[in-house]
Amino acid sequence: MKKRVYGLLAAALCVGVLAGCAAEQESAAPYTKEQVQALLDEGVFSETLEELDCDVAWALYGLEEQGVSRDQLIDGMIFRSAGATCEEAALLILEGEEAAESTFTAVEQYLEGQVESNRDYRPAEIPKLESAYLERRGETVLLVVAPDSAAVKEILEK
Repeated sequence: MKKRVYGLLAAALCVGVLAGCAAEQESAAPYTKEQVQALLDEGVFSETLEELDCDVAWALYGLEEQGVSRDQLIDGMIFRSAGATCEEAALLILEGEEAAESTFTAVEQYLEGQVESNRDYRPAEIPKLESAYLERRGETVLLVVAPDSAAVKEILEK
């Protein structure tokens, strides 16, 4: 009987810890344009990236297919390779957490598509795509495809 009680207590503790971690991640501060600028300034990319506007990003990441209207993408900073690499940095700022969650899903699918379409075309880029930094915090989604994902994380944690 004691073993069952201890087992239930251990399970409850695990659930509590996991719920606390999820709540902590949900309440983390949103990503900022300053963080993206720091990535650009610190030289984590192997080439100079071209800036895109939110209209292009909305279409590029297929947000409409996930039910995100153009007016829900209220701001952002989007930089992408001109074609030599798959490197990019995209901060998407949305109106509402539901739109952010749908945007995260769309960008995740975009990233999977990039891996598949570049597997034969640019196989050297696959490790960058597979180790891409993709996270949602509040009403923001951040995607970073760079040669050194550890450097990206270090800069974002400053």
